[in-house]
Amino acid sequence: MRTTTRTRTVLTTATLAAAALAAVLLTAGAPRADAAPPADAAPPAAASPPSLGTCGTGQLCLWQKEGFRGKRYTHELADTDIESCIALPAGTSAAALANRTGRPVTTYQSATCAETGEFETYPGSGTWVPRSPYQVRAFKIWEN
Repeated sequence: MRTTTRTRTVLTTATLAAAALAAVLLTAGAPRADAAPPADAAPPAAASPPSLGTCGTGQLCLWQKEGFRGKRYTHELADTDIESCIALPAGTSAAALANRTGRPVTTYQSATCAETGEFETYPGSGTWVPRSPYQVRAFKIWEN
C-alpha cells in the first residue's frame, strides 16, 4: 500500500510540475499586458474618418451604394415639387444619401411613397447617411 501512495504522490508532483512548466513556456513569448511596446514597433493605425460624398448646398444627393459610392442622383430644391412623391429612375435604388436642401426629406422603400414599407424623415440642416436602413426608391421634400 505504501508503494501505491508514494507512486501516486510522485505522479501527482510530476504532473503538476509538467503543467507549471507548460504554462511558463506558453506565456514566455507573450507580452505582458502592462508592458510597453518595443521601441521599434509601429504605432497602431489611426482610423481614418469616413469620407462624405460631394453634395452641394440646396441639394438632395442619393448614391446607389453604401458609403457614398456608385452612381449619384442629385435633386435641386429649385427643380423639385415640394411634398410630391419623386421616384428614382425605374429599376434603381439608393443606399446612401445626403440632405442639404434646408428642408426635411422623407425617403421611402416604396417607389410610390407608400407608407406600408419602410420610410424615414431626415432634417435638411446637413444630414449625411452613409448606409440607409433600406433601399431608397422614392422621396418627398417637405415645407419647413
